[in-house]
Amino acid sequence: MTAPPTPTHRHYLPHDTLLTVVRHTPLVSIDLVCRNARGEVLLGLRQNRPAQGTWFVPGGRILKDERVADALRRIAAAELGFHPDEVAAARPLGVFEHLYPDNFSGTEDVTTHYVVLAYEVTVGEDSVRSLDSQHSALQWWPVGALLASDAVHVNTRAYFDDAITCTRTP
Repeated sequence: MTAPPTPTHRHYLPHDTLLTVVRHTPLVSIDLVCRNARGEVLLGLRQNRPAQGTWFVPGGRILKDERVADALRRIAAAELGFHPDEVAAARPLGVFEHLYPDNFSGTEDVTTHYVVLAYEVTVGEDSVRSLDSQHSALQWWPVGALLASDAVHVNTRAYFDDAITCTRTP
């Protein structure tokens, strides 16, 4: 039995193809709940849709033929500059469902549906080495502050508040 191919740039979809996928199917993604030694959570201020203009945990789509563990390492490296060893101890938090009224391109009447595999990892504050193009800022937030802030997207707050059940799947 041969292993599936390693994902490459060819697995990123052209704009029109991705829009067709978003229009008709859910996307599978990974979110990273990164905590520092004080228990604070790293959030990024999103520049792109969906959830544009809100604070959100880092994350990204799993690519075709990409194993979950490989996607976790790729996303952590691309969004935060993490070394693969820094996410080796990531622990699953569960499966969540994120539903958005808009989409990455701003096309009217196209919603976005993500099935999200959430992982928690404890990292040093100096582990964050880069800021990707999706975020205009990164900030460490105490859990109480992120739960109290309307600037933090409800889908991120759901990772810390069991009362927010609209996004968690059983």
